Amino acid sequence: MLKSKKWDLNIILPLVIFFITSILSIKSATSYTSNSLGNLVLKQVIWYVISLVLIGIFLYRGNNFLYENSIFFYVSGCLLLFFLLFFGTPINNSKCWFTIPGIGSFQPSEFMKISLMLILAQMISNYKYSYSNPSLKDEFLFIFKTLLILLVPSLLTFLEPDTGAVIMYCIIYFSMMAISGIRARWFVILFSIILIFIISFALLYSYQVNTFIDIFGTKMFYRIDRILKWQSGSGIQLENALASIGSSGFLGHGFNKTPLYFPESSTDFIFAVFASNFGLIGSFILLLAISYFDTYIIKLANRKLATKDKYMLIGISSCLIFQHIENVGMTIGLLPITGITLPFISYGGSSLLSYMIMLAIILNITREKERVYNYK
Repeated sequence: MLKSKKWDLNIILPLVIFFITSILSIKSATSYTSNSLGNLVLKQVIWYVISLVLIGIFLYRGNNFLYENSIFFYVSGCLLLFFLLFFGTPINNSKCWFTIPGIGSFQPSEFMKISLMLILAQMISNYKYSYSNPSLKDEFLFIFKTLLILLVPSLLTFLEPDTGAVIMYCIIYFSMMAISGIRARWFVILFSIILIFIISFALLYSYQVNTFIDIFGTKMFYRIDRILKWQSGSGIQLENALASIGSSGFLGHGFNKTPLYFPESSTDFIFAVFASNFGLIGSFILLLAISYFDTYIIKLANRKLATKDKYMLIGISSCLIFQHIENVGMTIGLLPITGITLPFISYGGSSLLSYMIMLAIILNITREKERVYNYK
């Protein structure tokens, strides 16, 4: 692994690659779209600059500041999600954003992921410190409390609706709880309950359509129908993305030469733009950088770290890995389209700021020598 006394190059160098990829891809994606969107390339550069300033602030304050105020961040995030249902700006039939005049849109669910990681890391750490040999009752109460912490933002986000964010909350929760030390039987019970619910939900959807619509509404039916029928490959997004990638060859069509138009090209389908421009070789280099970045975070979590830091790294790595797999997978037709963006690369101020906060947390961990020991 690469080493640096002040900065961890294993984090910094992939970030530089992500930045270059983001700017080139957004430029190409907006070459054939309306100018009403403004200069997204310039905006993305500005968001990166703001993010670097934000990293400096969090590096100065340290991770303890975040842990000590985890409840405040969590409650504030839940309140923002609640007010979003009433005052959010409707975009594509969803209220996922606040509109801030002169600045742009703000998506609370992006920051809720970090708040959820922080409070779960705090709760798991306190639980392990308080109980060296917990009873079944102690474990049950602990799981019940953490499930409540998960349920509140999940329900509020689901009502927006933003299914992708809810999936992310659950991925974060189960990955962090998996290393919390609780007995495996609880996971068996919990997954059995979830499986029963999913089967009942699927049977109702498949064989009692009218009843399903009466209970959950037409919007829910459409959302489930869209997810379950993703393999049909219908829709201009997926069809044009597959055509653009499939025709790119080894070297691609060339920078700023995306052959076909597809919606959300600068956000959800940014990988398709990059792959069509730079082909198989460019895509391989990008995926290699992503894999290196994700793998390094996992290796860092396996070091002898303070408990809270270890849980945070597991939460961050699970979040990033799932988003990377889901975004690339849905772009090439292997996974359902869920609206999950590509971290550090897709356009978006809220998402980029949230990823940079995660990055600051990681850098804080790597800079504290007493918590880390060198790779050989």
